[in-house]
Amino acid sequence: MTPNEKIIKIVLPTPFAVGDVNVYVLKGDAVTLIDAGVKTEAAWEAFTFQLAQYGLTPEDINQVVLTHHHPDHVGFLEWLPEVPIYGHKYVRPWIEEDQAFFAAHDDFYRRIFKEFGLRGDFEKMLHILKSPLKYSSGAPLAQEIAEGDKIPGLEKWSILETPGHAQSHLSFYLENDGVLLSGDHLLATISSNPFLEPALEPASERPKPQLQYNESLGKLLDIDIRIAYTGHGADIQRVHELVKRRLHRQHERALQVLEMLKAERLTTFSITKELFPAVYQKELGLTLSESTAQLDYLLSLGLIDKQIDDDGVAFFFAIKEVA
Repeated sequence: MTPNEKIIKIVLPTPFAVGDVNVYVLKGDAVTLIDAGVKTEAAWEAFTFQLAQYGLTPEDINQVVLTHHHPDHVGFLEWLPEVPIYGHKYVRPWIEEDQAFFAAHDDFYRRIFKEFGLRGDFEKMLHILKSPLKYSSGAPLAQEIAEGDKIPGLEKWSILETPGHAQSHLSFYLENDGVLLSGDHLLATISSNPFLEPALEPASERPKPQLQYNESLGKLLDIDIRIAYTGHGADIQRVHELVKRRLHRQHERALQVLEMLKAERLTTFSITKELFPAVYQKELGLTLSESTAQLDYLLSLGLIDKQIDDDGVAFFFAIKEVA
């Protein structure tokens, strides 16, 4: 049990490098599950075992609320009893397996693979990129929720839209107790990666997840948070201090990319290979996202510019010194 007696923290294994994932059971007017782990037998067995320690079974869960759509947070939705599922509108196409959205997702990545300067078998790259989805799950979203809405049975909790790590990311705040359920928006020991994802509407401009993420972090500085329960790892008590460190460290990483661009014009892919030589092939989506994050940030500051060549490949270069 967490220090807040109405919140039960359950730690589940995942097959991912990030390690275990945390889900939470809130016992109030309704028994609410926050997130649904990953779709493996090991995670499900750990979940049911830990529930039993509190005299609960999956059948006692009245509703599920999702922080975001990534596989390690929605994995065993279809193994739960049929209960209402609440989440951001961007969750819907993922858990309802919208084939038109998936096709647009693949087209989006084919286009940016070209723009980023990748060469080779794009379909193989897409397969690698989407391989974590085998641990995801499908179920109908009962209701879309957004900042300002209220969830039945959790009326005292406020919803915060915190995009960046995911386009669908929501955090949940209990003002009277200063409690934040931060999902993957803020983690104690690692920086959340701002994942590159297509817009919900295919014709819309590409989201800029690092800029979204920085703005979402800034939201946390405006509220009194005494403890944050996270999607992975330990709880956080000095939230504002950590937010400021995260923002500072991200700025420093971007300046490292700026130094690279002072020396020569580079593509997103060439930057990725230089930053992550040991893992970029295995973690293509994550590493491209990180490179794109820093480039979007530097572009927003007016420190770099880009040119598109005749083949549609974007090259980036520094245009002025840091003030």
